[in-house]
Amino acid sequence: MAESSYGTYGSSLRDLPRLRNAWRGRVSSWDTSGGNDDRLTVPPGATTTLAQLAGPGAITHIWCTVALPDRPAPWVAEQDYLRRLVLRITWDDAQAPSVLVPLGDFFGVGHARTTNFVSAPLQMSPADGKGFNCWFPMPFARAATIELISELSVEPVYFYYYVDYETYDRVEENLGYFHAQWRRENPTDGVPQGETSTPEHLLAGTNLSGAGNYLILEAEGRGHYVGCVVNIHNLSPSTEWDWYGEGDDMIFVDGDEFPPRLHGTGTEDYFNTAWCPAESYHAPYHGITLPGEPNWKGQISLYRFHIEDPVHFTKSIRVGIEHGHANKRSDDWSSVAYWYQTLPHRPFELPPVEQRLPRAR
Repeated sequence: MAESSYGTYGSSLRDLPRLRNAWRGRVSSWDTSGGNDDRLTVPPGATTTLAQLAGPGAITHIWCTVALPDRPAPWVAEQDYLRRLVLRITWDDAQAPSVLVPLGDFFGVGHARTTNFVSAPLQMSPADGKGFNCWFPMPFARAATIELISELSVEPVYFYYYVDYETYDRVEENLGYFHAQWRRENPTDGVPQGETSTPEHLLAGTNLSGAGNYLILEAEGRGHYVGCVVNIHNLSPSTEWDWYGEGDDMIFVDGDEFPPRLHGTGTEDYFNTAWCPAESYHAPYHGITLPGEPNWKGQISLYRFHIEDPVHFTKSIRVGIEHGHANKRSDDWSSVAYWYQTLPHRPFELPPVEQRLPRAR
């Protein structure tokens, strides 16, 4: 039998007939007693190891769903549990995790909400988007540790999951390690409108440095950025035209000076839509899962995945976007950045739970 490795194969339908040498495996929450209690019960404040895998290998798919116990009224449960639960993944013998993201945000929708949507690497599936799927491939050389951290203070959660993976004979060269990081600015540091008109406040001014942009990712090493989920809660009390997304995207690679080699024209343009959209839409690589309320109020969630067009870096990358033109708006922004890179990576932390909780709708 030929030696097995990650291989040079694509994932298109045309490539499916190509035979490979690898071994498939799965870790799941199945009831090992043979019964039907196919779940973990994770107590509040507990950390649970979902999978500990030996390499060389690659995680190929993660599915999970989570629920709170049923309670009779007037019990008030911690309904923001998707921000209180954290997915943590550590590769090989790294001292810091490479994935550290609230559970709901990791799978593509912010604000501790779910909704049905379809993209190539991430999906929330029926019922009501509570079936979470991830198809980002995650190769590793020696080991993979996947953990669920509960920062609920009152409730246990019921957690059902699959982790599907492959193992190989040898380590493949030039494979990056998957990373995901959550950030938030609540609110962003905008400019008070004062006596200026709404059009002047939202459309006028200049930004010729990128300073003050909302930061989606800042990483060091060699790798490529493969996309993001961005969540915005529009905090403006204005009853006038109140579009939140007039800000340009800017990606600085390997120490770019301003203007960076990747400079865009507006928030909706970076997310591959147009003309201030206010409707749900989901495509393989971009979409709007939560479009907000009339006049773009309330909670918005968008995604853009660079599957066909990853942004490569050899030393560093800084991905940001203006929060309103010239960074004038003060809204609640949060995001997940997804990228691959060599280890060790620049360590990052997750804000404490009280700084992660969504605002009331």
